[in-house]
Amino acid sequence: MRILVVEDDKAVRSYILKGLSQHGHTAEQADSGRDGLFMATTEEFDAIVLDRMLPAPDGMTILKTLRASGIQTPVLILSALGHVNDRVDGLKTGGDDYLVKPFQFSELMARLEVIAKRHNPRQSADTILKVADLELDLLKHKVTKNGQTIGFQPREFRLLEYIMRNRGKLVTRTMLLEQVWDYNFDPETNVIDVHISRIRSKIDDKGKESFIETVRGSGYIFREN
Repeated sequence: MRILVVEDDKAVRSYILKGLSQHGHTAEQADSGRDGLFMATTEEFDAIVLDRMLPAPDGMTILKTLRASGIQTPVLILSALGHVNDRVDGLKTGGDDYLVKPFQFSELMARLEVIAKRHNPRQSADTILKVADLELDLLKHKVTKNGQTIGFQPREFRLLEYIMRNRGKLVTRTMLLEQVWDYNFDPETNVIDVHISRIRSKIDDKGKESFIETVRGSGYIFREN
């Protein structure tokens, strides 16, 4: 997912951004209400994490403006105000969920996944990618082979997700660098080859053809069967 985090507390913002990155998501940030409102109205996001008590305009004003403008991006409100009336006010204003500070990142992530799924059911229908006995669960952030869980680093998980989504198609190194790493490397770097090698060692059966075929000089193809 591509998520906008609007939070003026640097420590809280860094905590959220680090967690989202580790889970393979792309995050943009704003440390003021003004910048957050501008980004939320000019760019597309799968969800927004919005602090309620921001320098003007505050979170509730931003939320009212978004909904009045017809922007229905799912919004998770963060706030130290945890009274039931505060939560009800946030939800009635147009928030999709309300999380009280302090919080655990695992709960924030679960809530984000739920509101994103609710907002875009067609996208959420494809939350499990499966080829033969290999399965990648996007919501649980888990990879299993023949029912057994395999440990994956966040970048490995994101790389496997991308090539599985494009199974049967040629995926070039440039595509992987842009889509999985979110910025450009030297196309000749071996960072992709290293990650592909690690993934193969985890998902392939010894003595059998690899799930991931190398197309020399071009990229990779994830076999459909």
